[in-house]
Amino acid sequence: MAEKRSIFEEVGDTPKQVAAPGVIDRAGQGARGLIRGWLMILFGLVVVMIVVGGLTRLTDSGLSITEWKPVTGAMPPMSEAAWAEEFDKYRAIPEYQLQNKGMTLAEFKTIYWWEWGHRQLGRVMGLVWAAGFLFFAATRKIPTGWPPKLLFIGALGGLQGFIGWWMVSSGLKDGMLDVASYRLATHLGLAFVIFGFIAWYIYQLGRSQADLLQARRSGDARLARLTSILVAFAFLQIILGALVAGIDAGRAYPDWPLMAGAFLPPEPFGLSPIWRNFFEDAGLVQFMHRMAGYGLFAYAIFVWLRARKLANGHTRFAFNTVMAVMLLQVVLGILTVIYSAPWHIAIVHQLGAVVLWALILRGRFLTQYPIPQSVRG
Repeated sequence: MAEKRSIFEEVGDTPKQVAAPGVIDRAGQGARGLIRGWLMILFGLVVVMIVVGGLTRLTDSGLSITEWKPVTGAMPPMSEAAWAEEFDKYRAIPEYQLQNKGMTLAEFKTIYWWEWGHRQLGRVMGLVWAAGFLFFAATRKIPTGWPPKLLFIGALGGLQGFIGWWMVSSGLKDGMLDVASYRLATHLGLAFVIFGFIAWYIYQLGRSQADLLQARRSGDARLARLTSILVAFAFLQIILGALVAGIDAGRAYPDWPLMAGAFLPPEPFGLSPIWRNFFEDAGLVQFMHRMAGYGLFAYAIFVWLRARKLANGHTRFAFNTVMAVMLLQVVLGILTVIYSAPWHIAIVHQLGAVVLWALILRGRFLTQYPIPQSVRG
């Protein structure tokens, strides 16, 4: 039975119950740091995957494995007889018959290992995602609202496997020497989508939910909209770059700023029907990539000048970094064209696109969730 209180008892004498600090902030937050670390591993694997995929394309290795075996294909040929069997399958496709006739088994092994390594990385990524998700789900460490996001990444990874085979199968058809450029663009585009979502989730998990809610009140909505357009513009340029790589259009016109001495390449619409030119004409595809690059650079300058007016130093610095890498990427693009896309310059150019994509997304994130700073900045 509760003890009776005196009517003369001072209210101030009553012991106060103080709420433990951070209870609201900790509720439903799960192991944000651990999950962020796991996503960083996936982030790194996606970067390596994109680079290895680019090298696989630049070395013309993508059609060396003519079958899709998600499980049994994890084991490479283990005997000379197995190697001979794989080589026989490759010699039956148009790429060998029309382009690589006379290739030795040793030369075949070189391109085979590139494609096998690319596919193996995909398997490793799938295992890392599955192991991490199952562990965090079983231990109930996933923050509230995050299971669908993490499942979404896994679903995109599974879809990427199907898209990869859909791409490769296009190059096995009669008359084809390479994979269809639009399928290559779809494959690379989805890789950047996966990379983008992982990067965004890493940015979110780097700060507490309470901090994000508070920071959102200080966000710049107008700059966020402008940066969203920059994100979309950069993605378009990545897709156009994939179309260039798909038909080796980067080696077609090694002069700059003109193309074969003119603004437009010769006969940009020579193929019929006309829509084929936007995917298969090397001159027009390279021209589109150049023009989009100029437009992207000009728009990035506009967004950067707008960001310079911000009071928040962290966000300003993020956009300064975007602008610096953007300038470097333009120079790399010009060098890639002038030197006819040698693999060592082309792959640095592709890696530059990865870095730039991550930095643009970070700039977009900080416009919405600026990092708090003192009045002095």
